[in-house]
Amino acid sequence: MQQMMALGQFVFSLPTLAYNEFKRTSNWRHPSNSRVGARPARQSLGPGDDTITLSGVLAPEFKGDPRAIEQLRAMGDKGNAYALVSGRGEVFGAWAIESVNETGTLHMDNGAPRRVEFDLQLVRVDDATADATGGTPGTPGVPATDDGWEWWL
Repeated sequence: MQQMMALGQFVFSLPTLAYNEFKRTSNWRHPSNSRVGARPARQSLGPGDDTITLSGVLAPEFKGDPRAIEQLRAMGDKGNAYALVSGRGEVFGAWAIESVNETGTLHMDNGAPRRVEFDLQLVRVDDATADATGGTPGTPGVPATDDGWEWWL
């Protein structure tokens, strides 16, 4: 199985949940002090918020696991931070789930949506706060680990 990205042990891929847009916003802090007759003086205080938004479409009848969004919600409920690693092996650091949004359309007669658009908002946190267990056990396509560290390697 080819993975697009992993948040802890949750793997983004076609069989689970595929995103089609990756948006990252990085900010730096530069507070100002007013001065008479001159522009405000600014001082760099270092990095500010760093956010990633993953957006995509889940089509349960075609590809994707309808339980995947609920697994992300369960991870968000824990309030933990998780390592974010791309399918190319790029390590982004520790990220916490800030919000999960979903919109279901094209509903069947039983009320189940045929198309679910989602947005996942992640916020960067200090790497030391990452959950060592990697998040939700039992993520489809990801084997469970005994000691909780294999996912990090």
